[in-house]
Amino acid sequence: MNKSNKMAIVPVMLCFFAMGFVDLVGIASNYVKEDLQLTDSVANMLPSLVFFWFLIFSVPTGMLMNRIGRKNTVLLSLLVTVASLLLPLFGENFPLMLVSFSLLGIGNALMQTSLNPLVSSVIRGGHLASTLTFGQFVKAIASFLAPYIAMWGAMGSMPAFGLGWRVLFPVYMVIGIVASLLLFSTPIEEEPTEKASSVAGCVKLLSRPLVLLSFVGIMCHVGIDVGTNTTAPKILMERLGMTLNEAAFATSLYFIFRTIGCFTGSFFLRVVSNRAFFTLSVVMMALAMLGLGVGTSRMMLYASIALVGYGNSNIFPLVFAQALLSDKTRQNEISGLMIMGLFGGTVFPLLMGFASDAMGQAGAVAVMAMGVIYLFTYISSIKKSN
Repeated sequence: MNKSNKMAIVPVMLCFFAMGFVDLVGIASNYVKEDLQLTDSVANMLPSLVFFWFLIFSVPTGMLMNRIGRKNTVLLSLLVTVASLLLPLFGENFPLMLVSFSLLGIGNALMQTSLNPLVSSVIRGGHLASTLTFGQFVKAIASFLAPYIAMWGAMGSMPAFGLGWRVLFPVYMVIGIVASLLLFSTPIEEEPTEKASSVAGCVKLLSRPLVLLSFVGIMCHVGIDVGTNTTAPKILMERLGMTLNEAAFATSLYFIFRTIGCFTGSFFLRVVSNRAFFTLSVVMMALAMLGLGVGTSRMMLYASIALVGYGNSNIFPLVFAQALLSDKTRQNEISGLMIMGLFGGTVFPLLMGFASDAMGQAGAVAVMAMGVIYLFTYISSIKKSN
């Protein structure tokens, strides 16, 4: 790694922090629901919109990177993200929030697809995996802080510039601007890229059983992730009578244990088989769904949120790796298709919204439980070797 690329690690890590902005949709959608008196099905359109754009933009972003470069693609993603965070400063009406969340999703789709390849241009050799892991940790910090910043603004304990919980947006917008300026001013040498994947080439790969199973597995992982992020505070409000500001802690609790899971998982995967760890993770999520479905005590609900956070933390890399290893000559196409699987973050919240309107939050948990059941069926696809 040359000196100029070594200096790029700071702005790249700040970009990982900006990647975590997308996780504000969980707590933000709850505040929008309360402020505008929306039903669950309507409020859940907001997180669904965010993840819908992964279906549209993941593969085209791979093609765009080959035209303008990885760094410029990340810069474009930051520009779109900053624009999405600017809009809520002008109000909180539903159409404005829909546009804001759509832009946030588009920016994150661009960033998710381009930032990891950019890291490979900055860090070469054996340190790549550890750098990506640290990037996920930095991303999780943004996810963890979002509910607390929103609560700080909503409670009015300190000046929030008249924005209430929406103070979250300018705080993250400033960080996004700083990340953009630092990355723009940092030279990065990029290696030549391969031919871009095509949409048709990606879709055709779904005819392969393991690729199709993995694609659905990614959808379930992201659906459970976004679903817990959005629904956990609602469960605490419904079962324990908490206010939204009190229940917002549930989102941070989830991200705390997801972060812990990322770090400890990297160790456990060196000493136990991939299949054994995947099985343990899915069992933890199954126990969590049971607790979230019937639990009425604070400790049981908190323990269930922690379990699903830890259990779901390593599902994505395990499923992603199985898909990539299925054909080393088509990894670009398979990678693009797996990123498209983040579309599960659209499907699950919509279904959960309709279910919770009909049955209460237990209905939303039942939808997530279906995703957990599917992941049980995926266990046989995980290779036993590390």
